Amino acid sequence: MAITAADVKKLREMTGAGMMDCKKALTETDGDFDAAIEFLRKKGLATAEKKAGRIAAEGVVATYISDDDKTATILEVNSETDFVAKNEVFTTYVESLAKQINENDYADVDAFNAAQSANDASTTVAEYHKAMIAKIGENLTIRRFEKVTGDIVVSYIHSGGKIGVLVEAEADSNNDALKEAMKNIAMQIAAMNPSYVKREEISAETLAKEKEIVVDSSLADPASLPKPILKAVIAEAVEKSLINPDDADVLKEKENDKYLFNFLSDATVQAFRDVAAAHKAEYLENKIFNGLVEGRFSKHLKEICLVDQTYVKAEDKENVAQYVAKVAKDNGCKFDIKKFVRFETGEGLEKKNENFAEEVAAQMNK
Repeated sequence: MAITAADVKKLREMTGAGMMDCKKALTETDGDFDAAIEFLRKKGLATAEKKAGRIAAEGVVATYISDDDKTATILEVNSETDFVAKNEVFTTYVESLAKQINENDYADVDAFNAAQSANDASTTVAEYHKAMIAKIGENLTIRRFEKVTGDIVVSYIHSGGKIGVLVEAEADSNNDALKEAMKNIAMQIAAMNPSYVKREEISAETLAKEKEIVVDSSLADPASLPKPILKAVIAEAVEKSLINPDDADVLKEKENDKYLFNFLSDATVQAFRDVAAAHKAEYLENKIFNGLVEGRFSKHLKEICLVDQTYVKAEDKENVAQYVAKVAKDNGCKFDIKKFVRFETGEGLEKKNENFAEEVAAQMNK
């Protein structure tokens, strides 16, 4: 398929990779964005690991919790501008939608839109929503929601509704100490953006794919390869004349300089990557390389699994799992984090290209 400039721009915003790298990734994967992101990650070129991408659209995330703290809803409604996202009429409307969802059962956004509006019994949610669009003067989208039920559920809204989090816990008590601990954990989730509660949730297929990405990205970063392997890579590149004469002189002069790669051309570094990638099967049998990969893989899992993350409010570097165990012990009860939901406004959406002055002018014209 034809790769457009808009496709390249979108992938760049999702990953932080260069324009040419994004174009190559899309070309190699026939325009498949998920595959292109994985391609860039393996090459060590993507700075973002999630498919969500750069936050661009405006709007708000709202939550609503039942009086018994057992059922909660998180909802995202998008707007065109930040002005509307901060408008009290808009935020009050979004809160009413979250309340209606929490007090009823809807399979998805389409089912919710077709339901009778709690704001006006004579209309559907979709019809009332159109009236709100006309009232506010800007396109609004009910994008997504999720409902959570458990022994205790708490919510946290960060940055004026830009990020919302629900946390569900299994507990045989429901006191303020547990809810405070869960609120702290919700703040951790908002800040650190984990993908899972614990490693056991990750499928074997996903683990294998993540491991492969770590292997390939390690080979794509020759400067960090173990010294014996790096020396072998450089020697082969030199032997096969894969580097230019200027870089050959640099290698002779600064072979043991820790800043060696700062003096080499991009073409030479790419040659090292190609040589390393060609020996992938061999290096996977190398204990030193495997040690490097296992260390990076373990670090990656700690970043994406909530309970393995260092608890941000801890003074002694305890992780979240240890913090949860401590709270359970201090309160003499069963207490375990079962699930979380994190919404960030505009994940995966692209805001139309307006600068601040144009946005103000647009609002003034309205």
